[in-house]
Amino acid sequence: MRLNGLDLNLLVALDALMTARNLTAAARNINLSQPAMSAAVGRLRTYFKDDLFIMRGRELVPTPLAESLAAPTSEALLHIQLTIASREAFDPAKSDRRFRVVVSDFMTIVFFRRVIEQVARAAPGVSFELLPFDDQPDEPLRRGEIDFLIFPEIFMPPGHPKAKLFDETMVCVGCRSNRQLTGKLTFEKYMSMGHVMTQFGKTRKPSIEEWLLLEHGIKRRIEVAVQSFSMIPQLLLGTVRIATMHRRLAQYFAKTMPLRIVKLPVPLPVFAEAIQWPALHNSDPASIWLRGIVLAEAKRMRISRSYS
Repeated sequence: MRLNGLDLNLLVALDALMTARNLTAAARNINLSQPAMSAAVGRLRTYFKDDLFIMRGRELVPTPLAESLAAPTSEALLHIQLTIASREAFDPAKSDRRFRVVVSDFMTIVFFRRVIEQVARAAPGVSFELLPFDDQPDEPLRRGEIDFLIFPEIFMPPGHPKAKLFDETMVCVGCRSNRQLTGKLTFEKYMSMGHVMTQFGKTRKPSIEEWLLLEHGIKRRIEVAVQSFSMIPQLLLGTVRIATMHRRLAQYFAKTMPLRIVKLPVPLPVFAEAIQWPALHNSDPASIWLRGIVLAEAKRMRISRSYS
């Protein structure tokens, strides 16, 4: 297909080059020989009357024009791909789909691992790539580069479909030997103790409990900042430090670690964990199928909690 003289197959080559920034890798990713990819680059340069890429060592550095073409090219190709996919029947048992999911270690431990177990039984060829949080989660959603974002609903970017999973609350956690946690934990005692907290991304964004506390004007004395929720318990053992953690995660670790869980002296609100997916994927049969499994598991969690 041609558009004003442009062979649209060249856009596939352009997208691969923008992603890989290496001629050989880009050619391999779209099953072209290196000479064929070099020829495609030449035709792209002729059409756009721009170098598009400049060699810097082994890396291809895009020109400003190439940078401006990257997002619309990727989105156009994704639209075409998803339109074709939405017309095809999805057979989980035969699929080799790889889902890319941005999810915290907290949600992986208490929830998403159960989803993966169910998928393994129904669709053994399906796989997952679990990704850390990005500082700007709306960008990979907009570009359709991830399949799902599992996150507190209050932090989710607008413009994409989402569904609530379950409510969560925060508790205070410390070592079982921490005598300051015996009896009622007062606000004064809570503020006087050293805390462990989690931060995410290059900009070290605070996790949900820090955000909720700051909303109340409360700034704790942070002694240790870590990059994941599951690192917190180990840094409480044998110390007088405390942490403000998700109730479900604290209960999970308390089964195997000498931890003490107490009520927070600060009335933090209940918040919802949710799942979000790109608007581009809304009609994708594979995405719809996995959404069904995720929401069914969330319903089971809500029901089991109501009877516990």
